[in-house]
Amino acid sequence: MTPAGRRIVAAAEELFYQRGITAVGVDLIAEHSGVTKRTLYNRFGSKDHLVAVYLAERDQRWRSLVRARVDACADPVEAVTAPFDALRTWNETNTRGCAFINALAELPDPAHPAHRVAAHQKLWLRDLFEELATEAGLPDPGTLAARLLVLHEGALATQPLPLDTLPAATGLARALVRADAAGGGRRAAGEGRPGRGGG
Repeated sequence: MTPAGRRIVAAAEELFYQRGITAVGVDLIAEHSGVTKRTLYNRFGSKDHLVAVYLAERDQRWRSLVRARVDACADPVEAVTAPFDALRTWNETNTRGCAFINALAELPDPAHPAHRVAAHQKLWLRDLFEELATEAGLPDPGTLAARLLVLHEGALATQPLPLDTLPAATGLARALVRADAAGGGRRAAGEGRPGRGGG
């Protein structure tokens, strides 16, 4: 991306996140980025595409932060809830809630390129929870992943309110993971004992 393109994306991110996607026009983005509207259209083609690029850039930063938290965990069971720790860091500089949830609310058409980026971001997180739960040997990764996603997104959606729900959500997430780990261990032990199970 050219320096002008990066300035446009940076200005678009600030404006879209702070004011809302539909409330911000290309004239304002061009003004804030110090380029002409023609330059903006030459670089990105349309506002819709620029919104998709803004969200995709944001998504890559979020994924990098999450992966760094996951990689820092020596215990695979602990790694399952690493995205909650990443969210604590992320929220320090992102105070208006989730840009992806906001985009899904403003852009309900599934065919919109930015809607697809936002939806895929949520699906990626769910799949990551399932992947981490599988690597930790937990008994029902799919169900656990859905529950963890609900807790994570609930904490994120309530972030703009004068509440701090993330500690409670993180605690509950870790309790769910520990319960699954303990239950899985008991089932595995039971399966290896004579006279237990079917047959």
